[in-house]
Amino acid sequence: MKRVTTLALAIAAATLSSAALAGGESGLYIGGSVGSTEISEEGLDDTANGYKIFAGYNFGMVPVVNLAAEVNYIDFGSFDGDEDSTSLDADAWTLSALLGFDLGPVGIFAKAGYFAWDADVDSDFGSASEDGTDPAYGVGAKFQLGSFALRAEYEIYDLDGVDIDFYSIGASYTF
Repeated sequence: MKRVTTLALAIAAATLSSAALAGGESGLYIGGSVGSTEISEEGLDDTANGYKIFAGYNFGMVPVVNLAAEVNYIDFGSFDGDEDSTSLDADAWTLSALLGFDLGPVGIFAKAGYFAWDADVDSDFGSASEDGTDPAYGVGAKFQLGSFALRAEYEIYDLDGVDIDFYSIGASYTF
């Protein structure tokens, strides 16, 4: 009986230690970010305030390495034209894969995926609505304390040749 108890304790210790090495953030997480959106296009060079909400799942299968899938809703904000009364409102849904490395409570990550966007353009010549699907990518850093993390990100979106850069700061919580 003593050997069975010792074996059970050894298995429990090994399981708990491997879960700790995989990271305290393994599992489902949700969060939100606010930030600045920049657009540089001929006739449309502006910044706007944007936000995003996100949810994801961190698989946490490898120590120190984070592998996750994430979905985001992003509101890029409203942009005004340089010379006329042109304005652009855009939002998007993204699906991304994340690869990150944890160095204690600090971690870095890269993300790549696709986004489905919708843009409304108003000008002196009329209004138009366009949508599409394009690749998206970005990099970020986080500071993790238990289930709570602070994140800073830089993401790049290309709406049919119009480049949008999104700088954001936010937080997430892992369940």
